[in-house]
Amino acid sequence: MADTTIPERIPISLVVNGERRTLEIVPWTTLLDALRDRLELSGTKKGCDHGQCGACTVLVDGRRVNSCLTLAVMKDGAEITTIEGLARDGTLHPLQQAFIDHDAFQCGYCTPGQICSAAGLLAEGRARDADEIRELMSGNLCRCGAYPNIVAAIEQAMSRS
Repeated sequence: MADTTIPERIPISLVVNGERRTLEIVPWTTLLDALRDRLELSGTKKGCDHGQCGACTVLVDGRRVNSCLTLAVMKDGAEITTIEGLARDGTLHPLQQAFIDHDAFQCGYCTPGQICSAAGLLAEGRARDADEIRELMSGNLCRCGAYPNIVAAIEQAMSRS
């Protein structure tokens, strides 16, 4: 007879958008599901659930991460920044403003992941031009094809940082 007991929950603590949050989760809970289902931060999107589309991109300790492939227990103690945490004191993050300025979205589904990935890209300091932006953002897909505007928005934010 198969064991149908629910596995033990594991306590973890995350600093999410500057606020310490404590959760008790089963070991296989992804960071994406912890953010969306447990912390009710719905900006981070579930796209492919295989790490191929980038809709779930968040910043973990300042680095871009596909939250659908990351177990939440692996990030115990980490600082997580989601799209909800980028604006400060009612002022949009420069990337958020640049996405508006350049109409760098259509349906908007990929936008939170695009912006979080771009924030990580800017922090990395590796991109120097549009070709490098395209290459380094290639893990973030946009089904609507807003790529030229996304690149222009990132270039604007890059020039102001």
